[in-house]
Amino acid sequence: MKITLGHGGGGELMGELISKVILANTTFRKVGAVGLEALDDGASITVGGKEIVLTTDAHTVTPLFFPGGDIGRLAVCGTVNDIAMMGARPVALASAFVIEEGFDTEDLERIVKSMDAAAKESGVSIIAGDLKVMERGAIDKIVITTTGVGIADEVVRDANLKVGDKIILTGTVGDHGIALMSFREGFGFETTLKSDVAPLWGMIKLALEAGGISAMKDPTRGGLAAALNDWAKKNNLGILAQEARIPLKKEVVAASEMLGLDPYQVANEGKAIIAVSADKADEVLKIIKSTELGKDAQIIGEVTKERPCKVILETIVGGKRIMEPPIGDPVPRVC
Repeated sequence: MKITLGHGGGGELMGELISKVILANTTFRKVGAVGLEALDDGASITVGGKEIVLTTDAHTVTPLFFPGGDIGRLAVCGTVNDIAMMGARPVALASAFVIEEGFDTEDLERIVKSMDAAAKESGVSIIAGDLKVMERGAIDKIVITTTGVGIADEVVRDANLKVGDKIILTGTVGDHGIALMSFREGFGFETTLKSDVAPLWGMIKLALEAGGISAMKDPTRGGLAAALNDWAKKNNLGILAQEARIPLKKEVVAASEMLGLDPYQVANEGKAIIAVSADKADEVLKIIKSTELGKDAQIIGEVTKERPCKVILETIVGGKRIMEPPIGDPVPRVC
């Protein structure tokens, strides 16, 4: 088997590659509440009664600068958001740059300044790093890898859904991937549509304080469809989602139709799905909607016993269909 772009897209192909090649050849030695085999947004180490959450992420984006952000902001926000989805307070980051020979130092400086600003916005410090340079043509401009550290009293896990939990989506989906695709393909949506890339911890912290949260996930590669299907499979439960409640910007709908894309399968970088007990759902939703990042939040569905491992979408016209996970990545090189 040869690796394709689709294997990095967060869909079924990526899951198969991780399972058959990486997990099959890895010895698991669990040192905290969550290990590699869980395939959550991070893993943890138990130290002195606390869970030290670790996550790492590589970023290869084209273009490097896009409406609403750049690869530097994306690298920081993507990593701190993975920590937040584990219920942990982001504390620090390490970053590694692999740069192509001939890369403009002015662009590098712009990226580093953007990372620094995003770190300050996220409440974290960049405390370590590395830099390598490769021959011209050996790499596409620059790849940034960020490793994040957070701390939690108790880790929030994907495999913790309960029947009856309500699912909150914190805002419109498809903004990031569609904005990048429209911008680099020159479709003209860049004047109004921007990436949603943003750090989520401030909003997530308020939601956690309200209580009742079973699981959280940021729908990045593979979008909402991949994230919901991952939950359903890990918990052997069904998820019923209501299409009429899923917020979408009109620009995303128009661009998706033009490009032949399913916006539910497109990457987001500033949104979360949160599973909350039914008795706490309205309270948590109200808290999320009171924040700038969560003003468009909606309860979009619930966890059910029916159709285990499947996500069922109640369509706007009243029918039902299976929300399939993506096979590969409909919009590559966006995170």
